[in-house]
Amino acid sequence: MSQTAEQNGPAEVRIDKWLWAARFFKTRSLAKDAIDGGHVTYNGQRCKPGRHVEVGARMTIRRGWEELTVDVLALSERRGPAKAAALLYREPEDCREKREQARELRKIMNTAQMPPKRRPNKRDRRRIKEFQNNQIGE
Repeated sequence: MSQTAEQNGPAEVRIDKWLWAARFFKTRSLAKDAIDGGHVTYNGQRCKPGRHVEVGARMTIRRGWEELTVDVLALSERRGPAKAAALLYREPEDCREKREQARELRKIMNTAQMPPKRRPNKRDRRRIKEFQNNQIGE
């Protein structure tokens, strides 16, 4: 490989390697499992872990409750520090705002659901079962 090709980065990178290098997943196997599970889309379509990433492509990555949409800016096969990984992609401003609004909504919903003060005792469990049986019978 020539010295200019090494400086500009690799010509082809598998999507699972890129996701690992960009620090979206801790290991390549986690990235592969997410791709196989349909949690990663490449330009709006499902893909396989061996797919090659191209600069300018748009990826949607679901991790837990969060859904990230990123544009690929550079390619890398090596996992570096977080600052270097952040240079590999850019998240569009509208997608970031949408993600943060969803996070705030989840936070509000979690605070609205007050946990019970104590576990139900035997009498409470009987009442719960009776209520559930009455609901099913109707």
